[in-house]
Amino acid sequence: MILIDKERCVGCGLCAADCITVNLQLVNGKAEVKGGCLECGHCVAICPQNAVSIPEFDMADVSACRMELDADVLLQAIKGRRSIRNYQAKKVEKDKLHLLAEAGRYTATAKNTQGCRFVLVQDELDTFKDMIWQQIGQTVETGILPEGVPPVMLENYQRFLKMREHGADFLFRNAPAVLFVAANTPVDAALAAQNIELMAVAQGLGALYNGFLNYTINLAPELKQWLGLEDKPSYVCMLLGYPAVKYTSTAPRKAADVVWR
Repeated sequence: MILIDKERCVGCGLCAADCITVNLQLVNGKAEVKGGCLECGHCVAICPQNAVSIPEFDMADVSACRMELDADVLLQAIKGRRSIRNYQAKKVEKDKLHLLAEAGRYTATAKNTQGCRFVLVQDELDTFKDMIWQQIGQTVETGILPEGVPPVMLENYQRFLKMREHGADFLFRNAPAVLFVAANTPVDAALAAQNIELMAVAQGLGALYNGFLNYTINLAPELKQWLGLEDKPSYVCMLLGYPAVKYTSTAPRKAADVVWR
């Protein structure tokens, strides 16, 4: 529900002009709410007088907008990021994990559902690992895969177990933290994950998208329950931590496949 502070409102009309649902209008020189709202917050963000609020949200979290990104620096960060498969034996500080969640929370979502859920596993990672390997071991022992799961997954699980016997953890790769992104749509999760990865890079962290691990938890109701994801599918899993390797240049890429009209 949108509230208008009539004493602060100067009738500039910016909120009404920017409202995608045409939910705001000017009446007698003041903004008024008509009804039917996505609660996207554009009216709050565009009002120069701070006259608009949405009480259901944390208005204390609203701050002045600073869009001071340097295009060259941003592009270099995008080009320079690497998928990290070797991590330092060092936990990620809680304040850095919090910033990762914030980067995900502020990512655009379809119809402004804001339906993403971020599960960060670090303090109880050993417990989680035990549960994952137990699940994989049971699957390999029985040879039974849930309906719709391709047979190649059983072969992969067998391979992971053999690698683990020789001291190579293909699934976790010594990462100190794991992040799952559950959402209403795969696109919402993917967009949030991209912003989270950029925030990780900005804090000296590295990430690795882990489809096998994400696949595994979605197959096991008990794992989803432990993660608090009974009601949402997880679309993205990322390993997180401080890289144990250093890349000194960008990697080559194919020429951009762009159509110009």
